[in-house]
Amino acid sequence: MSSEQAHVVTIREVAAAAGVSIGTASKALNGRGKLREETRARVSAAAERLGFRPNPLAQGLLQGRTYTVGLVTGDSFGRFSIPVMLGAEDALGAGQISVFMCDTRDDPIREQHYVERLLARRVEGIIVTGRRTEPRPSIGADLPVPVVYAMTQSASDDDFSVIPDDRGGGALAARHLLATGRTRIGHVTGPERFEAARRRAEGLTDALAEAGTGLAGDPLFGEWTEEWGRQGADILLRAHPDVEAVFCGSDQIARGVSETLRERGRRIPDDVAVVGFDNWEPMVEGCRPPLTTVDMNLGEIGRIAAEHLLEAIGGAPRARGVLTVPCSLVLRESTRVS
Repeated sequence: MSSEQAHVVTIREVAAAAGVSIGTASKALNGRGKLREETRARVSAAAERLGFRPNPLAQGLLQGRTYTVGLVTGDSFGRFSIPVMLGAEDALGAGQISVFMCDTRDDPIREQHYVERLLARRVEGIIVTGRRTEPRPSIGADLPVPVVYAMTQSASDDDFSVIPDDRGGGALAARHLLATGRTRIGHVTGPERFEAARRRAEGLTDALAEAGTGLAGDPLFGEWTEEWGRQGADILLRAHPDVEAVFCGSDQIARGVSETLRERGRRIPDDVAVVGFDNWEPMVEGCRPPLTTVDMNLGEIGRIAAEHLLEAIGGAPRARGVLTVPCSLVLRESTRVS
């Protein structure tokens, strides 16, 4: 007996042999969708010729249902995708649906492979998530199952995406600092090429303008790191030594900013208040003092995405466009008023 593993024929190979898309091949083999009989016959003939066999996981289940959905993520670290998944599982648990999680490592080829494998397992829907909100290519326009994007957004207007309201989060931080009596506010944030960094800066500056004040200098765009937080705080203090508060584009940046403020003899929050963004517990609780921050409510994003997916699986018309979920402010000692 040969020690080599037999080649497993994929649905992509069947689709290529039949001259149709992967979605059409899946519909034909699963008896779904409105297809011409000639198309179904051609796909079935190609599958038989190649020796394609559906995954046994799907066999024998009531009415062909698998009670599973796929979660495709490019967030290898899990910083954003795990809270989204937990929120999704809370919603899916009510329907007794399990989640298959696939890590693409931001590799389009790997992503396509996982989509094919999920379809082979006959998942009933797919949630796509990531670690940034920039529009990304759709995973497919003709897939046989509904797809929802969470903590990332599809570039296609026909898809449905759920993302945090970054602009609103920036405004939330600004209003809180103004309410504590701080008016000379600086901003140290991540790379300008990131939509999240731009939106948070816009929310901050717009809220300050509405209150009749302005930002201390221009937003300082850099990197999503503690080191940049240290450098950015140094730049800000040299240009605006009278700054009363710093809104940071992430908790990591805020931790670096806090270190530089302490090194320069500035007391937090007595001399300078600091607000972060993300509510990443290892960062915010490790700061001295603990950090006031904006929470993106990732669990809520996952829950809403999963509920829309369940509705689509149940036959409801598929939602389209982008839904933004409000952020919330988590108060800690870094903005306390004496």
